[in-house]
Amino acid sequence: MEYVSLNNQVKMPILGLGVFQIPDEACESVVLEAIDKGYRLFDTAQMYGNEAGLGRAVNKASVPREELFITTKVWFSNAGEQRAKLSVEKSLQKMGLDYLDLVLVHQPFNDYYGTYRALETLHKEGKIRAIGVSNFYPDRLADLIAFNEIAPTVNQIELNPFFQRQHDQEFMQAHQVQPQAWSPFAQDKNGIFKHPILQEIAHKYHKSVAQVILRWITQRGISVLFKSAKMERIAQNAQIFDFHLDQEDLAKIATMDTAQSVFFDHRTPKGLEYLRKIPFNS
Repeated sequence: MEYVSLNNQVKMPILGLGVFQIPDEACESVVLEAIDKGYRLFDTAQMYGNEAGLGRAVNKASVPREELFITTKVWFSNAGEQRAKLSVEKSLQKMGLDYLDLVLVHQPFNDYYGTYRALETLHKEGKIRAIGVSNFYPDRLADLIAFNEIAPTVNQIELNPFFQRQHDQEFMQAHQVQPQAWSPFAQDKNGIFKHPILQEIAHKYHKSVAQVILRWITQRGISVLFKSAKMERIAQNAQIFDFHLDQEDLAKIATMDTAQSVFFDHRTPKGLEYLRKIPFNS
């Protein structure tokens, strides 16, 4: 496993498993098996409803807690300094953990300033090793960097061959914020697994299309999370550090960029309306 160093010197695995849409009762076994396959980074969120399952896996794991990197995210209905702090403490209780490695502001909505300051407080109390944000475009990310005591360590964003985010990456690198990709496979939209460019490159290296995508992202120095509950795919997706994409491969993948989200734009009212409809029980 390769690692990246955050701006506070905390080391984070470059590849991890996200547990979005994995039911709580199944999350424990999936994570335990993934740990056995060599995974150390696991990403959940208050909105996912499976923090407890991930926590059970961490506490039953055969590896020491300090070898695991556990992330959760604060949903915007828990926004605000006091409410966000209480919600993270509740997340810790659900997971049965003394600390979290990374906590993110999940969406750039509601009182995200208050939420971020709650994370700063929890970081100072030793309950969080690193803090950051998710789904923040450069304008709002710049705002947080400029007017808070602790700069975000991570910005978790949608990133895949159809939405490559080169400008966002350059901005984050200039401000020492680690980009982390979610939905690298675009949830199989636009026929990504059958795309001729990706299939050609996969054939060239005797790899799967998924492995090519993950290698393309990590080769850019970007941490990446993928979601799967199928152990065969989880095991296969870990085998991405034994080949290297060349400049010709990278140039071909660059032509796939549409510069648009394959889901929704967080900067539009429709994006917020969509997110507000997601059921959430704090």
